[in-house]
Amino acid sequence: MIIQPKIRGFICTTAHPTGCAKNVTDQIEYVKSKGKKEGPKKVLVIGASTGYGLASRIAAAFGYGAATIGVFFEKPGTANHTATAGWYNSVAFMREAVQAGLYAKSINGDAFSDQIKNETIELIKKDLGTVDLVVYSLASPRRTHPKTGETFSSVIKPVGKPFQNKSVNFHTGEVTQVSLDPATDEEIRQTVQVMGGEDWEWWMRALREANVLADGVNTVAYSYIGPELTKAVYRDGTIGRAKDHLEATAGQLTDYLQPIGGHAYVSVNKAVVTQSSSAIPVVPLYISLLFKVMKEKGTHEGCIEQMHRLFDDKLYTWRDTELDDQGRIRLDDLEMRDDVQDEVSKLWATVTSDNLASLSDIEGYREEFMKLFGFGLQGVDYEAEADPIME
Repeated sequence: MIIQPKIRGFICTTAHPTGCAKNVTDQIEYVKSKGKKEGPKKVLVIGASTGYGLASRIAAAFGYGAATIGVFFEKPGTANHTATAGWYNSVAFMREAVQAGLYAKSINGDAFSDQIKNETIELIKKDLGTVDLVVYSLASPRRTHPKTGETFSSVIKPVGKPFQNKSVNFHTGEVTQVSLDPATDEEIRQTVQVMGGEDWEWWMRALREANVLADGVNTVAYSYIGPELTKAVYRDGTIGRAKDHLEATAGQLTDYLQPIGGHAYVSVNKAVVTQSSSAIPVVPLYISLLFKVMKEKGTHEGCIEQMHRLFDDKLYTWRDTELDDQGRIRLDDLEMRDDVQDEVSKLWATVTSDNLASLSDIEGYREEFMKLFGFGLQGVDYEAEADPIME
């Protein structure tokens, strides 16, 4: 079939297999251009099919020659409908890894479940023995508790008081005021259950109890802080409560892993275009302004540049891992520079629907959003027939 994008809100309901593959190979080529170094050798990535998780897997495999196991929950294609972008990404990664002589296997299923944890452990035992890096990069709006069966749903809301600020429909370019009511206590609880650190902790406990963690193992999960502009709806909102829990979990896991010399980190990354960030009011407008400023300064990074820098400059370097005063790795250092935030704030004060195109990089935002689903990549013939069943 000829596959075209079908947009519904902040998601695209179709994905292009050739475009997704090109997106993966572009990231691989970036990592390969940096040369191979010493680093992790056996890596488990939980949430490996898109965004930072996919970039982590690529950086480990093609930057260090690591064997990788990826866990994700994606939908394959049929004769009449495309797969999810994450499915195509993972198939493309597997193909490239095998061609490069790298070990790579994937498990498709609910990573929150005990069943998938057990399947993953058995695969590690069978093929790798142990893993020396565990990346936790799950992004899901819902989680079913494996012990109680309760299903939790996350919400994006402020906490304590209503919120109002500018936002943008990045498809149309219309800048409007958005208002959000504060979350209830129950909504906060459910968001923490979905996006907090409990499942990360359960993964690490299950892996250690099964003796499949190598001595000196590292594990890393990803977080975001952001500027004052997004603080009320992000860091001080329901998502922020979940990230606080995630970051607290890192300290508890470091204590738990101490007998085997392990360490748990949270990496605070920069703002990038993802399906998740596109759904958060205010954030797309902020990112479009941020992209303009950082591109002009030559400091802009996407997921793959961030993950390569995380591994090369932070986790696997001759220096001790540099942490902030709360024990976090800061990959948002370039975003949060005073000169960057000052310029973004000035643009924010004056941006409207009429001047959006000149004051922001809204076009760059749209391009990155479409790339998530395999559209708009150079060298791909989107008028050609494509097979939606890519395996």
